Amino acid sequence: MQSIVTRIKKRIYSKSRGFVFTKSHFLDLGNPKTVAKALERLAASGEIRRLARGLYDYPEKHSTLGDLPANYERIAQALAGRDSLKIQPSGAYAANLLGLTEQVPARIVFLTDGPNRTVQINKQQVVLKRTTPKNMATAGRVSGLVIQALRHLGQDHVDDNIIGVLKKRLSSDDKRQLMNDLRYAPVWIGNIFRQLQE
Repeated sequence: MQSIVTRIKKRIYSKSRGFVFTKSHFLDLGNPKTVAKALERLAASGEIRRLARGLYDYPEKHSTLGDLPANYERIAQALAGRDSLKIQPSGAYAANLLGLTEQVPARIVFLTDGPNRTVQINKQQVVLKRTTPKNMATAGRVSGLVIQALRHLGQDHVDDNIIGVLKKRLSSDDKRQLMNDLRYAPVWIGNIFRQLQE
């Protein structure tokens, strides 16, 4: 047991702080039961932090605040697994990331091409929601984020103010990317992409 704990710890410490992981990140080092036990032991000794059942991180530290909250994107990536499934921020969270809403939602939703999963972390729920290949075509690109944010707001709630925020927020490269991905956007969102070019 000792050697597997040491090997897992070595791998965790070789990553930068903020690394979020599950036992599946270490299955090449031992069987699932042994790995799970080793992670429990490391969490109990305070060397790693348990975020939820079977989900851990190597927390980032702040000189005054201590351990910082885990990054949602990294949590979703860890939940999506080692199969490098795609994830795409969605809904209110996508709108928040673009500065279109101040509110951090209680449910942080990511679209994925993998299985559905939900995990509770303190008062926040991180949700992986399986979706269509078309919705995932722009995953990881700014166009995917903008499409999901606008979809969340709805056609009737996208006004000049929202378009103004996006114009300021997006670089000229971002705007070019939107035009390249026009075919993946619903018609009304495609029209907004064109307005952002003006």
